[in-house]
This record gives sequence, C-alpha cells and structure tokens, in this order.
Amino acid sequence: MQQNFLLEEKRKAFRSLHDAEGLFVIPNPWDIGTSRILARQGFKALATTSAGMSFALGIVEGSGSLQQTLDHCQSIVDATDLPVSADLENGYGDSPESVARCIQKAASTGLAGASIEDHTRHQKKPIYDFGLAVERISAAVEAGRDVSENFVLTARCENYCWQRHDLDDTIKRLQAFEVAGADVLYAPGLPDLASIETVCSSVTKPVNVVMGMAGALFTVAELQQAGVKRVSVGSALARAAFGRFVQAGAEIVDHGSFGFCKKAIGFAEMDAFFE
Repeated sequence: MQQNFLLEEKRKAFRSLHDAEGLFVIPNPWDIGTSRILARQGFKALATTSAGMSFALGIVEGSGSLQQTLDHCQSIVDATDLPVSADLENGYGDSPESVARCIQKAASTGLAGASIEDHTRHQKKPIYDFGLAVERISAAVEAGRDVSENFVLTARCENYCWQRHDLDDTIKRLQAFEVAGADVLYAPGLPDLASIETVCSSVTKPVNVVMGMAGALFTVAELQQAGVKRVSVGSALARAAFGRFVQAGAEIVDHGSFGFCKKAIGFAEMDAFFE
C-alpha cells in the first residue's frame, strides 16, 4: 500500500511539472549509473531513450524487444526516486490493442508516463495512416488512464524523422492526438524556432522538443520563448559519452597514446554521485 502511494505521488509530481510555470528539462539516461548522476545534478524527472538502451545492449537502434525495454524501464525506475517517462517507440505492435497492452505492461514497472510514436518501424511506409495513428494514441491514453489518472501520455509525430517535412500534416496529427487525450505533444526534428513556435501555438497541451538531433541547437531561454514546456535530449547524452569512448579507443589503436586519460573524471568525483 505504501509503495502504491509513493508511486502515485511520483506520478502527481511528474504531471505537476507540466502544469507549472516555465520550461523544464527531462534528460535521458541509459543505465543505472547515469540515472543517479542526473538525479544528483538536480533534474526533477528522467526519460528513457530507446536508442541509448540499444547502444548499451550492443544492438542496432530500434531492434530491442518489448521485454528488453520493460527490463530497461524497471532498472531506470528503480535507480532513483525521480519520476520516469519511457520511450516505448511504436508500442511494439501496429494495432491499438497492442499499444494498450504495451502501456499496461510498461506502467507496471512504476513509470510516471510514456511516449507512443506514429512511426511504423518499416522503412517503406514509415508513418501510420492518419486514422490508425489517432486510434493508437486513443488506446494508449485509455490504457494509461486505467493505470492512473496522473499517468502522462506523450504522443509523438515522427514526420520530420523520416523526411516527411510537412508542417501542416505534423500539426494536424498533433491536434488530433490532443483531441484523443494525449497529455504532451511531441514532433522530433522540427527544423527551426519558427516551426517550433508554430506547433506550440497550434495546440493547447504542453509540447516537448528534443535537442541533440542533427540541425540547429537552441537554448532553454529560446525554447521557452517559443512556447515549449518540456525539453528532452533523446540519445544525445549517450552518443556524447560513446563518442568520447570511441575516440579514446581509436587513439590507442591509431597512435599508441593515452591522452584521453587527461579528461577522464576522477574516482572521488564519480563516487560522490553514488554515495
């Protein structure tokens, strides 16, 4: 009973971040250690990254199974006391029913929220037809509400990730997802502040924007001015860390030197995050 109460308090706290004034940043750790570091740095909530999970498992992005994702969500949820929202990709199935089952299973790990996208996971037809995309979000919303009225469902339109640079269609989908009950709206890959501002002014629910994808990077102040409520970084933190790791390995192989050690964090500083 106490555990259920604490979980519901985390979900309330997560929802309240979206209702409060101003913008908040929700970073994306990829394992227990990075989750605890981010918590100690003062962030108020965490989000999983499917790509970061895949890289940590040594598999290709997007190839993880539902069970691997559930296990990953559980590890991130258990790592800190912060609320966690999960990247559940397309819900691991095409039908609204499969999306609902995914939400229910994922929520059982103790998540405060989750995102569902309209990417099909098939390159020949990467985006679900409009009607099915809306039905899937509606099913996700209903499944989330069955878990808790405070479960935060984020609906993602993936057009810009798949060379469908159609702002009108993107807004049409986000508006339909809002009507379907989504709590947060998200279109990764928007190219500039003008399009971000247009999206934010076209809906009434909070908008999430991701920083770290290819293209321009904007400051928290610029994004807040554009109307953004929540900023995530997707796999950017993971890719930054793996990038330095790859460079270090290449330095050893190519040059026989170990200069990367000069920029390595010290033992005491690392231990301080986990005490």
